[in-house]
Amino acid sequence: MKTKSIKYILAAGLVCCGLTTTFSSCGDVLDEQPRSQFDPTYFNTKAGIEGGLTSLYAHLRYFYGNGYYLNSLETGTDEYTYAQSADGNFKDADLSGVGSVTPTSTVAGGAWGTLFANINTCSGVIENGETAGIDPALLAEAYFFRGFDYFILVQTYGGVPLDLGAGELKFNTSTIRTSVRNTVPEVYAAIFSDLEKAVADLPENPRLTGTATKNLARLYLSKAYLTYAWWLENPNNIPTYPECSRDAGQAQSYFQKAFDMAKAAIDNPGPYGLQPTFYDVNVATNDRNSEIMLYADHDEDEKYGNGGAGYGWGSGGSPENFAYWMETWNYTEMTAKAASGAVINPVQREAVQGLGRPWTRMAPVADAFIEGGVWEDAVKSIDSRYDATFTLSYFTNWDKSGNSEPYVIGANGSQIKPGESYFSWVSESDDSKINYTGADGKLGFGEMAGRPDFVVAVNHISRKKYPINWKLGIYRTDNAGGLGSKVNGGSPRPWNIAKFSEFYLIGAEAAVKLGKNQDAKTLVNVLRARAGKQTYCVNARAPFAADHSAEMVAATPDQITIDFILDERSREFWGEGYRWFDLVRTQTWKKRASVYHIAGSGYTDKDLQEVKRDIPDGYYIRPIPQGQLDGMEMTEEEKTAYQNPAYRN
Repeated sequence: MKTKSIKYILAAGLVCCGLTTTFSSCGDVLDEQPRSQFDPTYFNTKAGIEGGLTSLYAHLRYFYGNGYYLNSLETGTDEYTYAQSADGNFKDADLSGVGSVTPTSTVAGGAWGTLFANINTCSGVIENGETAGIDPALLAEAYFFRGFDYFILVQTYGGVPLDLGAGELKFNTSTIRTSVRNTVPEVYAAIFSDLEKAVADLPENPRLTGTATKNLARLYLSKAYLTYAWWLENPNNIPTYPECSRDAGQAQSYFQKAFDMAKAAIDNPGPYGLQPTFYDVNVATNDRNSEIMLYADHDEDEKYGNGGAGYGWGSGGSPENFAYWMETWNYTEMTAKAASGAVINPVQREAVQGLGRPWTRMAPVADAFIEGGVWEDAVKSIDSRYDATFTLSYFTNWDKSGNSEPYVIGANGSQIKPGESYFSWVSESDDSKINYTGADGKLGFGEMAGRPDFVVAVNHISRKKYPINWKLGIYRTDNAGGLGSKVNGGSPRPWNIAKFSEFYLIGAEAAVKLGKNQDAKTLVNVLRARAGKQTYCVNARAPFAADHSAEMVAATPDQITIDFILDERSREFWGEGYRWFDLVRTQTWKKRASVYHIAGSGYTDKDLQEVKRDIPDGYYIRPIPQGQLDGMEMTEEEKTAYQNPAYRN
């Protein structure tokens, strides 16, 4: 991901999301039409304001769904480490001695340039909107996105500039190449002001499918209150930059605001609500459901649905939604002897949710799947989120390539037909029942008595093979019974950004900090009861009726702790890009992620190795991108002072 100087940011605010729109009736989607660029006078017209508003949604594609941005938020946490095919981008993020985070790495770049470009567009819309006769409810969308973008920036980098060259929160077209960073409290004051304005003026219902609403603004305002409260309290003395004082005495008032805002949203859901099961939230055939409050949208329309890029290209860059590649191991290297004696690939690359293009860049840490982890056996048996988060069973599909072989030889000499499971991940408790000797020397698979599919227990997760994140997977409607002609491309699915379910966990976290244990337990149990309900089994590809809600609620501890909330957040949002922010906010990154276990980089590697990470306190904020520093006309001393202290040469 390239970083940009302040000068480039200001220009990009006019051109990076060159889209105009036709506004139509409520329920329609944004009608995007590419433009070559905006100029400053464009925002003096109603059409310009409307085009600017559309660009605010389009900008989401440039980081949500980008695999390198996802890497910066997941690798190095208690969810993910680097996988066998990882390059330096992923090894840098792991902090385990195989790379390092520097101002030139993609971990530093994140969404810096895209966000500042969009912030400038927001300011242009806001400043010119009233004179153009734009309804306050429309302008509230710009207020929302400016607060939204600054919230990402302040969590990532600490204090950032509110003045892009024309004054604080002003639209800028100058070529100024100096910059001054504001303090964290100053940035949060701007965030609160913008999001509070958005809550006041946004409608209850979206004007178009996927546009901002009052409750969406409530979600980010409640999370901003919560995050700022933690920052004020600073329980582990994590440094910030630019240096400034913190009034810990104010923390409780912001925890209370977070709780109240989340509760108000839950009590007044508007068009949103929880889906009946966790599977329903994430299955591709139910995308854009009522639990999803904001998404970076995509569809199968090559010209408009992906910002002009073709899904068949597989470019590995924005605006494609290609992040799911990173968490996908190369399952296509499985081989099997077919009925004719030929050796074939029983599970081939296919454009279906749970498979797709494998890049083997990010592997889940084994700790999460074994005793004491968030997916330990006791959880797996009653929590449907496990089945609806991971691809655990790999079904044969060679027939979709035109191969007419009737079967392949599976475990225990069995015959496995098209559409049947060839390989599965099984629980840690099953490990003692598995014979790993001679079953499949190449991939390190094992056999269990009575099972036709090869198996590996999850306590042998390695950098080479591991459960795929099913939730993020590709889905197309044009495969025509085959494997899909565009399986190497980005996914035409929307990338889910904001979920109604998070209100319950924000409220519960704030309640813990306020000493309201019963409120925390009540809120958490809403999601846990839902997690116990199952109507479909992803890894059997079949309907499956079960209700373990009572068991899930009974298993909730009497005393809710922040660690328990973090476990629940992991189970609810695993691998979606929440984790680094969660651990940084609660100042638990070092505690929860400084040691992890995983097997090696070979297919037959099965013994877990302990890996230690070095997570300095100064790394709780990322480095300012080097491209930003290089683009500023300031002295070297001023540039050094601009950089976060942990990353100065």
